[in-house]
Amino acid sequence: MSIGFGIFLFVVGAVLAFALNVEVDWIDLDLVGYLLMGAGVVITIIGIALLLRRRTTRSIANTTVDPASGSQTTRRETSAPDSPDVI
Repeated sequence: MSIGFGIFLFVVGAVLAFALNVEVDWIDLDLVGYLLMGAGVVITIIGIALLLRRRTTRSIANTTVDPASGSQTTRRETSAPDSPDVI
């Protein structure tokens, strides 16, 4: 969702900065367009980083030694991210 919103902000900012030729006394629409384009890029990068972070897997290996018998027990766990619910 954040990737799409970032692209939306970038497009709206590009329209304000490059395609709109309206002058308003109390606001500079070119500056607002550039700011929206910058915010869109930042939000898109954060969305991609969070998407890549969700796809990591974790592996845990625990080894315990029983002092009485000298035997070793190894327990391994692998966890993947939860799959999103599809409606």
